Amino acid sequence: MKSKPLGRTGLQVSEICLGTMTFGIQADERTAHAILDKAYDAGVYFIDTADAYPLGATPDLVGRTEEIIGSWLKASGRRDQVVLATKCFGATGPGPNDRGLGRRHILAAVEASLRRLQTDRIDLYQAHHFDATTPIEESLAAFDQLVRDGKVRYVGVSNWPAYRIALGLGLAARHGWSPVVCLQPRYNLLHRDIEEELLPLCREQGIGVIPYNPLAAGVLTGRYRPGQAIEPGSRFAIPRAGSSYQRRYWHDPHLAAVERMKEFFGPRGKPLPQVALAWVMAQPGITAPIVGASRPEQLDGTLPAADLHLEPDEMTFLDGLWYELPRARP
Repeated sequence: MKSKPLGRTGLQVSEICLGTMTFGIQADERTAHAILDKAYDAGVYFIDTADAYPLGATPDLVGRTEEIIGSWLKASGRRDQVVLATKCFGATGPGPNDRGLGRRHILAAVEASLRRLQTDRIDLYQAHHFDATTPIEESLAAFDQLVRDGKVRYVGVSNWPAYRIALGLGLAARHGWSPVVCLQPRYNLLHRDIEEELLPLCREQGIGVIPYNPLAAGVLTGRYRPGQAIEPGSRFAIPRAGSSYQRRYWHDPHLAAVERMKEFFGPRGKPLPQVALAWVMAQPGITAPIVGASRPEQLDGTLPAADLHLEPDEMTFLDGLWYELPRARP
């Protein structure tokens, strides 16, 4: 597993990042610790989470993922060996100020994350979404204070459109605030919209890119077929979250494209999960795709992507899949 700089910073990260939103519902604490151990032993030392995880959490479970990671960091003694990233924005309580990117919530959210993660600093602190109700200046100034206070090392964003990132970079330069150094967008073979504006902006400005959903919620593993019913226990069936993934990927054209991938790569002996990840990793400007698991053994089918080479004709074939897909997707 190679290391790469996070954008133009001096921070080195593993070329695959471990995503953890399964921890707490799909994976209990013992299983989650086994996943963390297996990833770390394979050279993955970049860990991403969020204060609102696990995925599909009820109010009583919000923050459980960070607690699980915190217990692992304490038990393993590996805090200084990992790059730890988390996010704020989502609701962490019932009150109107328990969400969003207002100064009050950001300052409270980071303290709660530090406590749950059992650490005194966060390497990469990210805005999970953009907040249309809060002035961007307020949010960026609050993030800058966290960096100056030593609680956060670098600032990133997730799910921000290009214009807001560009605006944020300009404001940070004007005021001397810590700039956004990393973007976490949705990106995979079935969803390439960020190539139009976001990726060019990030390459131009030296912003690291750590894409989520590189396997399209499991669709790109070849697990599902056109016309198949949704499996209980899969990400597509998770309460409060499954419907969103169904809108993104549960469409016959997407599933049919994966069937074509099976026919093409099967004779070549290249597993689809590794193909999908290797494709993302090969794109200009990508730092590290975020790979999750609900069982440790699932990492055996994904992490080898770091060593998988895709030939020019294979890249051409994969491009063709995208160009033939319908474009109107939420």
